[in-house]
Amino acid sequence: EEEFKWLLQEEVHSVLKQLQDILKEASHRFALPASSSGGSIKQENFVLSTSGTDQVKGMLMLQGDALCQADINLKMPRNNQLLHFAFREDKQWKLQQIQDARNHVSQAIYLLMNRDVNYQFKTGSEVLKLMDAVMLQLSRARNRLTTPATLTLPEIASSGLTKMFTPALPPDILVNFYINLNKLCLTVYQLHVLQPSTTKNFKPAGGSILHNLGAMFEFGNQRYEVSHVHKVECVVPWLNDALVFFTVSLQLCQQLKDKISVFSSYWNYRPY
Repeated sequence: EEEFKWLLQEEVHSVLKQLQDILKEASHRFALPASSSGGSIKQENFVLSTSGTDQVKGMLMLQGDALCQADINLKMPRNNQLLHFAFREDKQWKLQQIQDARNHVSQAIYLLMNRDVNYQFKTGSEVLKLMDAVMLQLSRARNRLTTPATLTLPEIASSGLTKMFTPALPPDILVNFYINLNKLCLTVYQLHVLQPSTTKNFKPAGGSILHNLGAMFEFGNQRYEVSHVHKVECVVPWLNDALVFFTVSLQLCQQLKDKISVFSSYWNYRPY
């Protein structure tokens, strides 16, 4: 009983402090502006590349959760024509995955700070409930980075991203940016228009993270087929750090839950 009291009064707070420290480090990686500092978020430049192809090359500038510049060269396979397009100067593209992951980290920190060192935990189940709530936020934060959204081709075609570029993207080019683990990815789809005579076998593609060659869709009263798919990416080191912090935090939460559960099961089954 004394040991369990010590666990609730001392060790739980020690773990909560550890978790807060780790998650504050994670939030710094996401460049969460501290309310006191209010400093501007630094801009980082990345080169997009992939092994085995030079069809697409690009430079990106990332500032926190926003792509503030993108400069892309695309070599057209049919005629080796080189297309160049870049973000308009007045445009930025918000990466919703980073924004959401950051919000979940903030929520986890808020839950932990709500139980300061003076707070007295009365029962094991109270600690388990808090750990479950924190783990839920951390799992959601991690999932936002590891699981990009599935989009249909018409959704990509109608996305605001298509209106970001100068010169404007030609109608037979689609682009999509997303985060996958610690990488920032760009997919470029080249399309060809399906003639009415070839549309008898038309099967529109469903939602996907990455659409395959031959995928078909209808947009603006026109039917298209994907003729080329190019995917290029760059590693964002601080996303890797954040994923490590999430894993370590989830392990700490689980270890505390396991300890509490051991005591609770002893409590329930001890001889009277």
